[in-house]
Amino acid sequence: MFGNKIKRQIKIQIETQINDLKLYLENNYKDLAIEARKEAISLIEEHYKKGNLKEKDYMKYQKILGEYTELMKDYNHQQFYRT
Repeated sequence: MFGNKIKRQIKIQIETQINDLKLYLENNYKDLAIEARKEAISLIEEHYKKGNLKEKDYMKYQKILGEYTELMKDYNHQQFYRT
């Protein structure tokens, strides 16, 4: 029971990070989107390796991040300084 609460909190933390990424992309905050993506990847990998995420959830989050990664494929710091 206690483990389920922790796992639920971890999912909330990951989903919050993914929602932040989505928000930053929608508002064209490229630097923040890049950082949010990195943080989401880190959280997902860390908790999957610790056994806090089921394979199904891990794959779901990987798919979501893959879609956002595709949207961000042209993001780089040189773009931020173009006029």
